Amino acid sequence: MDKNPVIEINDLRMSYGKDGKDILKGINIKVYPGEIIGYIGPNGAGKSTTVKILLGILNEFRGEVKIFGKNILEDNVQYKRKIGYVPETAEIYDNLTAHEYLGFLGEIYGMDIEEIDDKAKKMMTLFNIEGSYNSRISSYSKGMKQKLLIIASLIHNPDILFLDEPLSGLDANSVMILKEILSQLADQGKTIFYSSHIMEVVEKISDRILLLNDGQVVADGSFEELKEMSKEGSLEGIFNQLTGFNQHKDIANQFINILKEV
Repeated sequence: MDKNPVIEINDLRMSYGKDGKDILKGINIKVYPGEIIGYIGPNGAGKSTTVKILLGILNEFRGEVKIFGKNILEDNVQYKRKIGYVPETAEIYDNLTAHEYLGFLGEIYGMDIEEIDDKAKKMMTLFNIEGSYNSRISSYSKGMKQKLLIIASLIHNPDILFLDEPLSGLDANSVMILKEILSQLADQGKTIFYSSHIMEVVEKISDRILLLNDGQVVADGSFEELKEMSKEGSLEGIFNQLTGFNQHKDIANQFINILKEV
């Protein structure tokens, strides 16, 4: 493994609101080329805030964030050409066709329009949506839009890929294709930052899992390492143990009892 981290976060802190409530409370992370990072945590733990900082969307943070060895506040444009992002919920320009949308994004990344067109057609064919290349995105199904987002995040061949619930809406075959794509990208030295609430997927694809709770990293290691540390047999069990959530059975029982009420 390359000894130089591709992402380095030192004492990252972030506050929101008039009361200055801390969302991130001193995060320290080093991520290396070729790693698939499973970034998990309960809602409100600070996952999305961390990713938005890394993407350069939020910059009112405290601490230091380096990507490719440079402080992102000093190199705010160049590093973005080398990253890709699939958000959990995306605002796509529905009135554009995939041809227009991918062409627009590709040119932002400095790609030649003919190169964009060639790659876009080939990737859409592999995802079995080539027949909609010149159709307006507003006519796409949820799964088709998700495939388009994945293509858009990869078309410029980024070195770091941020994924937030990327499997949403995908059919089983496309899920298998994406998992294999991620594996091969990691083998090439690309870094994958994968955020999801689907523990089974995170458990299977991640080389390393970072568990965030209440603005702090409470676990960092491979699934096998976390399993040994917590004595739990699944990532879901580890998650529940470390985040202190163990009321799921009781809540489910109460829910069922309400259904039985006459």
